[in-house]
Amino acid sequence: MRKKIVAGNWKMNNDYNEGVSLFSEIVNMVRDEKKGDQIAVICAPFIHLNSLAQLSSGVVKIGAQNCHQNESGAYTGEISAKMIKSTGAEYVIIGHSERRQYFAENNQLLAEKTVTALQNNLVPIFCIGETLDERNNGSYFNVIESQLEEGVFGLSAEDFAKVVLAYEPVWAIGTGLTATPEQAQDIHAFIRSKVEAKYGVNAADDTTILYGGSCNAKNAPELFAQADIDGGLIGGASLKSRDFTDIVKALNS
Repeated sequence: MRKKIVAGNWKMNNDYNEGVSLFSEIVNMVRDEKKGDQIAVICAPFIHLNSLAQLSSGVVKIGAQNCHQNESGAYTGEISAKMIKSTGAEYVIIGHSERRQYFAENNQLLAEKTVTALQNNLVPIFCIGETLDERNNGSYFNVIESQLEEGVFGLSAEDFAKVVLAYEPVWAIGTGLTATPEQAQDIHAFIRSKVEAKYGVNAADDTTILYGGSCNAKNAPELFAQADIDGGLIGGASLKSRDFTDIVKALNS
């Protein structure tokens, strides 16, 4: 049975004290709204991970926004999956569109990072999605299929079952634009069909697929009501405790 997840991505925001204060608010508010086996996650900058893990009380899980593909070594300024795991974090975002765009991360590199994350018992939130040009020229299905095949479809069925997928239309990130519920559902259904073709119907049914393109408290209920959307990867709205909590609450719709 697939999990219902709302994962906040703080990106490069909040100094140490700001992060602790915001997270404390989120934990206290989400505690009253999260139901059953629903999962709330905050993916924070590295400086926050250990402190937030200690404040989480099991209510909100902790994730990082990136990891290096190697276990250790002379990679000044980088953070390994083992280091992330040691902070108490349980999740890590792999392949966010901003990493692909600004740091030239390709599918092969992201496949390596995914393996490393899994080897260190972190849950990868693996991001896929098309740019505006790819949406407009009609190549988006091919783009998404390639990202899946080259990024995660090399995993064994056992390892793939530990991965969370996140569809993020790049043209709807930080732009205020949002895919319509119908557009989002169309892509999520396509992704699930590709998982089924690769790993079988049971794996497809069990795979959590999040929507991550300017999802906010206002549009979350309609997005989450779609058959193949299992929650959200939330950017700007995760920087406001009330908004993030309302998005978690929308899982109940």
